[in-house]
Amino acid sequence: MSKPNIVVVGGSYVGTRIAEVLALAVHETHQIVILEKNTHFQHLFAFPRFSVVSDLEQRAFIPYDNAFHACPPGSVTFISGIAEKIIPGEVCLQSGERIPYEFLIFATGTGAPGPSVPETKLEGVKRLQSSQQEMRRAKHVIVVGGGAYGVQVATDLKEVDPTKKVTLIHSRPKLMNRFHPGLHDIVMKRCAHLGIDVITGQRIRIPEDGFPNDGTDFIVTLADGSEVSTDYVFQCNGAIPLSAPLLSLSPMSVDPKTKFVVVKPTLQIIDERFPKVFSMGDVAETGAHKAARPAYFQADVVVNNIQKLIAKSGEELEPYVPYPPGIQLSLGLRHKVLFRNPAEPEGEPSATFHDEGKLDVGCEFQWNKRAPGVTDYTL
Repeated sequence: MSKPNIVVVGGSYVGTRIAEVLALAVHETHQIVILEKNTHFQHLFAFPRFSVVSDLEQRAFIPYDNAFHACPPGSVTFISGIAEKIIPGEVCLQSGERIPYEFLIFATGTGAPGPSVPETKLEGVKRLQSSQQEMRRAKHVIVVGGGAYGVQVATDLKEVDPTKKVTLIHSRPKLMNRFHPGLHDIVMKRCAHLGIDVITGQRIRIPEDGFPNDGTDFIVTLADGSEVSTDYVFQCNGAIPLSAPLLSLSPMSVDPKTKFVVVKPTLQIIDERFPKVFSMGDVAETGAHKAARPAYFQADVVVNNIQKLIAKSGEELEPYVPYPPGIQLSLGLRHKVLFRNPAEPEGEPSATFHDEGKLDVGCEFQWNKRAPGVTDYTL
């Protein structure tokens, strides 16, 4: 008799983490199925660097073939596919296949607006290489978005080519606005040191057909009507929660304005009809900031709660309690800051600076973790 499935939708940092923990905890009673649209694990933290720095981009895409080597043999099934919709007891794939589940964990993260599109390693590598080529060619690069991605692209680019003009534009008054203003001050100081122009409190007007980015000069118009001349715009904004597949199961569990999945403190979706459906990571409104580290703690909470539900012990489920937001932010090829918000509103943040950051942004660690022994980064 086959074991019932616990299906994890999303195979990035969060999905792979919870699949591993679940497999160790409940493999005797349940089969773990992880559904991921992309063919390879994408080390997203390396994407800003590899949009600028060449010859390392192959390392950002890691095969899933042996990703669950630390789990009991056969306890995790990996399926490459796109969840089109979720209904009670089944995940319906774009291919027409249906995956039954007893428990479901929705961990799709955030991404570009529009239909979900899978990406192969070759496609991802070509995308990064194209960005590198366009960055090299451009005389003046405007980076749009003053979150972590945009800050890292701008600082890396200016270090790779100090002669290139780089402008960072952010819609909010403060860069890294989800954190204590002290991080804005740190980033501004670093930008000034590198010679990066910064414009805050301004949205850009995006042409209907997008920006030319064809090597010719063009004008970028800001919300207040002011104009900036450039020959290349790199956009690091506009990511949205990838919550659409959950709408077919529980429209009330997706915030109509933000599109984030609304969850209880136990990380179950708020719809009382589906106590065995959980959501976590960037796609869920958990009260935590959007990053991989908080989701690792969320994974432990979800696993503990699923174990209690499997045991039918009647024990009260565990709530997730967010920690103060923190980030390890690259501010150039080797320079980074470890920043943490204060635990109390009136407290002071902490900041620790390092100048020994790795150029591969942790790719070696990720390969050792997910594909041990493999040194052919083209796989």
